[in-house]
Amino acid sequence: MYFHHLHFYVKDTAFWTQWFEHKLSFQRINLSTAPTQHLSEQARCEQTKCEQTRYEPVILTQGSIEIRLSSPQHQPAVATYLSHHPPGLADIALATKDLTATLHRAQRQGATVLQPIHTNRVGQRQCQIQGWADLRHTLIEVDTCRGNSQAHNQIQYHQIQYHQPGAAPPLVSLIDHVVINVPKGDLQAAVAWYQKIFGCQLGQSFEISTANSGLCSQVLTHPEGPLQLPINEPSSKNSQIQEFLNHNRGAGVQHVALRAPDAIEAITQFRHQGLDLLQVPNTYYEDLNQRSDRPIQDLSAISRQQLLLDWAQGGQAGMLLQTFTQPIFSEPTFFFEVIERSDYYENGQTKTAEGFGEGNFQALFEAIERAQIKRGSLQT
Repeated sequence: MYFHHLHFYVKDTAFWTQWFEHKLSFQRINLSTAPTQHLSEQARCEQTKCEQTRYEPVILTQGSIEIRLSSPQHQPAVATYLSHHPPGLADIALATKDLTATLHRAQRQGATVLQPIHTNRVGQRQCQIQGWADLRHTLIEVDTCRGNSQAHNQIQYHQIQYHQPGAAPPLVSLIDHVVINVPKGDLQAAVAWYQKIFGCQLGQSFEISTANSGLCSQVLTHPEGPLQLPINEPSSKNSQIQEFLNHNRGAGVQHVALRAPDAIEAITQFRHQGLDLLQVPNTYYEDLNQRSDRPIQDLSAISRQQLLLDWAQGGQAGMLLQTFTQPIFSEPTFFFEVIERSDYYENGQTKTAEGFGEGNFQALFEAIERAQIKRGSLQT
């Protein structure tokens, strides 16, 4: 199981299409020109039905990342969602090798089916279930989830690629993790829901705090794929998680991490394209300079692009480079993370740095807290 696509519900798809194209270098896909000769008769009927009702979302891709955008004009479900919440990521779509078994498990555990199994435009079977709170999960059946099950983050994602030959290499290439915020007291219930519905397992857990606020976080993973789903709850009434919940009017997706092959190159380009990012104080890099085991000796490039650096003690197990955008919508809700996981060698094998970087987690929390103070939503 892995992330197939991310479906944002927005009020103006034309504006956000341009935003993803110009700020994050995504490419829009024209479904009318996509090949359909391999589709079954049932799939062609589904395609015709979608075209007649004009329910097709805008689709943008980069690497193995697929973003979908829908507005309320022709979709009642989007209108209903936006009547209760601001624009945001409403549908976290998941790929599975066996849709029937995945859906049966979810139903046995009490999941609500919103759309029964049907064939989509490119001949894949899919359905949709109600997720936690008002979130949705479209489940899509893929032929195979390729890769070494012992190294989930090296899996080659099985997704249809629409990029033209000769296109520039992607600046971000896959969805690394998706973070959900829930109200205080709901963390364990939300974790248990994803465990029983999808068979997720417990990963890292964090408790982050400052003198002003804090959060608790539990990471969920999947035993048969690279799915990583952290869930946060506030540990104080003025926490940034609580600020999100207030503006989002309930639980929802706080941020999505996009994996970059080269974070320095990606952020350099994104800054040039006008992407707004969180600021990191110079003291952060002064502290890094005091650590003799850091995997990068010259910190000038990452400090210039204001990237966060984290690594396991000793510096022999790879490193993480991370940075975060400002909230992309008018309210302080959803933002993106850009993350690079470096490769390293151990016992003759190439591995990729894992985890989330507890030091970076603290630095992120403090950076968002500074933005809270500027907005006047946090009193120190």
